[in-house]
Amino acid sequence: MTASDLLRSAALSSKAWPYEEARKLLKRYPAAAPEKGYVLFETGYGPSGLPHIGTFNEVLRTTMVRNAFHALSDVPTRLIAFSDDMDGLRKVPDNVPNKDMLAQHLGKPLTQVPDPFETHESFAHHNNAMLRDFLDRFGFDYEFVSATDRYRSGAFDDALKTVLRQYQDIMDIMLPTLRKERQATYSPVLPISPKSGIVLQVPVEVIDADAGLIRFEDEGETIEQSILSGGAKLQWKVDWAMRWVALGVDYEMAGKDLIDSVTQSSRICRALGARPPEGFNYEMFLDEKGEKISKSKGNGLSLDQWLTYGPQESLAFYAYREPKKAKQLHMGVIPRAIDEYWQFRGNYEGQAIEQRLGNPVHHIHDGKLPDGKLPVTFGLLLNLVGVMGDATADQVWGYLRNYVADADAATYPELDALIGHALAYHRDFVAPTLCLRAPEPHEAAALRRLDNELAALPAGGSAEDIQNIVYAIGKDEAFGFAELRNWFKALYQTLLGADQGPRMGSFIALYGIENSRRLIAQALAAA
Repeated sequence: MTASDLLRSAALSSKAWPYEEARKLLKRYPAAAPEKGYVLFETGYGPSGLPHIGTFNEVLRTTMVRNAFHALSDVPTRLIAFSDDMDGLRKVPDNVPNKDMLAQHLGKPLTQVPDPFETHESFAHHNNAMLRDFLDRFGFDYEFVSATDRYRSGAFDDALKTVLRQYQDIMDIMLPTLRKERQATYSPVLPISPKSGIVLQVPVEVIDADAGLIRFEDEGETIEQSILSGGAKLQWKVDWAMRWVALGVDYEMAGKDLIDSVTQSSRICRALGARPPEGFNYEMFLDEKGEKISKSKGNGLSLDQWLTYGPQESLAFYAYREPKKAKQLHMGVIPRAIDEYWQFRGNYEGQAIEQRLGNPVHHIHDGKLPDGKLPVTFGLLLNLVGVMGDATADQVWGYLRNYVADADAATYPELDALIGHALAYHRDFVAPTLCLRAPEPHEAAALRRLDNELAALPAGGSAEDIQNIVYAIGKDEAFGFAELRNWFKALYQTLLGADQGPRMGSFIALYGIENSRRLIAQALAAA
């Protein structure tokens, strides 16, 4: 059996969520490829505000399912990143310049709203460019599709005519989901006003479905207008279903807050004569306060922010884990994500195929893991940088050579990158919070004992030797620590200025025994 056959066999029973999702598509097309010749994955984006990590992660997770499907099937696939950029601007985002200018264009299609950043032909074009930059920087294989382009080119015209033919069926699906006051004005079709250019929220009457003609009131005047070739757009739930039909979408995931919308759009899709796509609902990212991340509020991390303080693999790792569980997304999660990524990556080589398929790094790298190991954790790097103060990367490498004989950037390029992240993270988030305290009398006695033990260590004492010394002191009843963790906390607070810290044996070996003894001397001087 070939390696590919082994992978396919294991993937057919793997409980990793990308393989579970991919198997839905196998059931969808059990015999052969669909008539169009490929399976189509889609992600959607509303460019009414700046893209955030939640938007980016939807493409990442969909790509993981796509890669899992490739392991199970030889049927070709495509991935579309669809921008709903013909939607009307509903409100002015909080995190953009020129708000007064934007307020003058409320209601207009986003591709008709001037760019407040003054870099692109419209607000939508600006935000679309940011989204594409997000995706391009990670090397995603995708095709960008603009709603405006599809509507105006006539690519959606046949599907729009079907919407008019099934107008009453769609109304019967949507009206029971709306409040009474909304029912009175609701229409699946939103004509573009020939007077103001605004996307109108008005009732419409179907005049001729085959010709795409509707009638509606616009500023007191009765207008007859074609909805084809950009004359109108659809309410977004109807638009979603129409898009599935027109493009032939087979898979699209969505946030948990859109479960009802998926249900309604799926019913509309069936009314239009097509099968809804497969997919699942993921939980939303929350900010540090536990609130939902919003594009308009800008209360989530940006991709650039994460990549300043951690590598892209750590973000992909965080996105992969437990997608159906709500997780906070803030600066504090980055160090742990980095170290856990490397922990799983280090385990991968020794795992059986079944375990590998459940390992997050398999899906992050599509089974093609890069070479390289990490001789120290990111948490240990942060602690080292913390005691060094205003350090340079070269100075950090100097200390690392105390711990790793062949430590240099050429041998450990990924560690070199992490040093840059550690310096930035310490500068911006750790340094302002550090606060050294003086040791209590019993803690000072334990520190003096530690200093004496370190001084007596033979040259080349290992991190494990040092850790054993630290443990022995903490367990010695003479120093009065009720629990071992109280001793560790004392070390962190008096030597590092933090409430949490590294494995002290590893830290002392890394920082150097003489440097560590100087830290102890400073702490004792403050006692």
